[in-house]
Formats: sequence, C-alpha cells, structure tokens
Amino acid sequence: MHVAAHPAAVRLRAVLPVVSEVVYALGSLWISTTMLRNWPDPNGYWRDTDALAYALLVAVYLPLVLRRRFPVPVLAGTAVCVGTYFTLGYYHVVAVCGLLLALYTVASLCPRRVSVRCAAGSLAVLLWGTRLAEPGIGALSVGFVTVSTVVCWVAGDGSRRLRELTRRLRLEQEEKARRAVMEERIQIARELHDVIAHHVSVISVQTGLAGYVFSSDPPTARRALDTAGDSAREALAEMRRMLLVLREEGPGPEHGPQGPPGGVQGLGRLDELVKRVGEAGVPVDVRITGTAYELPPGIDLCAYRVVQEALTNVIKHAPRARTTVRVHYGPDEVHVRVKDAGNGRTPVPAPEPAGPGTSTGQGLIGMRERATIYHGTVTAAPAPEGGFEVSLRVPVPRTGGDGADAVRTRRR
Repeated sequence: MHVAAHPAAVRLRAVLPVVSEVVYALGSLWISTTMLRNWPDPNGYWRDTDALAYALLVAVYLPLVLRRRFPVPVLAGTAVCVGTYFTLGYYHVVAVCGLLLALYTVASLCPRRVSVRCAAGSLAVLLWGTRLAEPGIGALSVGFVTVSTVVCWVAGDGSRRLRELTRRLRLEQEEKARRAVMEERIQIARELHDVIAHHVSVISVQTGLAGYVFSSDPPTARRALDTAGDSAREALAEMRRMLLVLREEGPGPEHGPQGPPGGVQGLGRLDELVKRVGEAGVPVDVRITGTAYELPPGIDLCAYRVVQEALTNVIKHAPRARTTVRVHYGPDEVHVRVKDAGNGRTPVPAPEPAGPGTSTGQGLIGMRERATIYHGTVTAAPAPEGGFEVSLRVPVPRTGGDGADAVRTRRR
C-alpha cells in the first residue's frame, strides 16, 4: 500500500490542520500574555495589566481556532474584543496580530465584496489603537497598521484567487479527461462496428447460402461455410488486435489501431477485402489511378474502413449488385468512390451533409466521423444512373517521395 494512502496517513492529514490551528492560537496567546506581563512602562503610557486584559487577549486569540470554519463571525468577534482592549488603554501591540490574521482568513475564504468591507472595519479598529502609541511615533504607527492591513488583505485575496484558479484548472483537466474518454469510446465503437458489421454480414450471407443449397449442392454449401469460417476467424483476429492496442501503451488515437501481422494495413488489404466480398456474392471491380504513394497510417485506415463499410452495405441492401471501387491518388488528396449498380431494392438513404449524426445508420455516421478527423468529406447518396454511391475525399499532406503510376483493374 502506498504511504500516502495508508489509513494512518489519511487520518493524520485530516487532523493536522486542526492541530496546527490550536497550536497557533495557544502559541500566539502565550507570546502575547508574556509580552503584556513583561513589557516595561516606566512612563505610564498604558493602563495597568489586570485580569480583564488577559481575558480580552484570550477572547482575541482562542476563537482563531475556528477562523477557517466561521471566518466572518470570528473576525467580527475579534474586532470587538480588540476594540474594547484599545478603548480600555492596555498595551496595544500584543492584540494586533490576532485581528490581522482574522482579516487574512476572511480575504482568503470570502468574496472580495465581503473582504473589502471587513478590511475597512479592521483598519478602523487598528487606527483607533494607534492613539496608544508612544509620543513621537504616532504617524509611524498609523503607517504601520495601514500597510499591515493592506498586505494581509492582498495576501489573503491572492490566496483565494489562486485557489479558484487551481479549482478551475482541475475542472478543465477533468473535462478534458472526460472528453478524451468519450472520444476513445467513440473510436472503439467505430472500430467495433466496422470490424463486426462487415464480417457478420459476410457470415450471414454465406450461412444463408449454405442452408439453401445444403442438400442440393453440397460442394457449394461447403465453400460457403468455409468462407463464413474464414470471416469469423478474421473477425476474431481483428478483435484480438484491437484489445491488444487497448491494453498496451502505444500510439495515440490519431495513429489508428495497429494493422494485422506482417505490417499490411489500410488499402494494402483491399485485395483481401474484395475477395471476401466476392465470395459473398458481390462482384467487385477495383481501379486504382494516379501516382500511388504511401498514405499516412490514419488516412490509409480511414480509406480502407470507408470502402469496407460501403461494401458491407452493398451486401446487406443490394446483394449480387455489380460494384465498382475507384481509388485515385491526387497530388494533394486521395479520392475513394464505391458505387453499386443496384438490384431494384431501395438502398438505405443518407443525407448529403457531412455532419455526424445527420444520417440513419451507425456505419454512415462512422464514415463521416472518420473523414472529419482528417479534414475529409464523405457523401453517400443514390447515384443518378441508379444504384448507390459512397465518395470519400481526404487531403493528404505530402512530404515528398515517388510513387509508381498505377492503373489496375481487378474483377472479383
């Protein structure tokens, strides 16, 4: 167990402030009464010390134990006792510290409008006491109590403002932590949706096909079940990789989750994705144009996930519709377009604005959220010539490097 969390340490931290207040009050009372008893007064400037003088000092210093709990009442009581002490003409210096400490406490714990009034009242009491100063130092005594009052108030008010600033900073840090947790949850939910939705859609189609031809065409049923099994294993592998990223300290969310073993990730897995979708019954043509170059990991994964989600929607809503995937590497952006020819069924609509939360379906929301992270845009709408089209444009910061001209076409 950490020392700071030990029960004894916790109890000590709780008791220590109270003990320090008691020690300070008793120590101040002892010093003041000792000075009052031993201070020489050969010229008879002050009233002779008696039991009432000691009683007033007790009333000045002992209530300071409660000054943090009841700052204004303690200051008011202290001011009355100090004022009475000065009025009776006792040696005045020994009572000043108690009133100044009470004023500091009010300034450090109460609003400024309250502490200013308390400072004015305390200064009036202390100025009343300067009439007891020795001849020749009256002006010096007035200056001393005025400066002391101002210093105590400024120090207390500064302590209050520092404490408020610390509290605001702590609240801001807590809010940032909450936002970070929420963003992490959104990212995890997005990854889970992208991984699970695609593979479960493939498994659903393949198991349905296997059940339909189980008796009439056993080889086709076996191939469908094999495809479903491969999709299930791939989904489990991606889930394990995601959990590994969550459990270990690694790159921040902007770098995206780690790719599969072997370092192939993002659009590098497009062939594997197209093959799996083709086995689910959706023929896919892939064309990559422009000067191919290595994309930043986050943008690469974003483009891959958009293609994956778009093809998943084709499997769900337009099965067996011929689909084209176009990836164009521009000088300063990458453009991905997925379009299906449709099959007479109404696709899931998606409004044109790119703001998250404006479409139906978590997949389209996730696509737009991913694109927004990298300052890109996603549109998803019915194509004019029929079918449905998803388009992604993401700006790519280029730092140089050559790529190979690629114009490739694949059919699955």
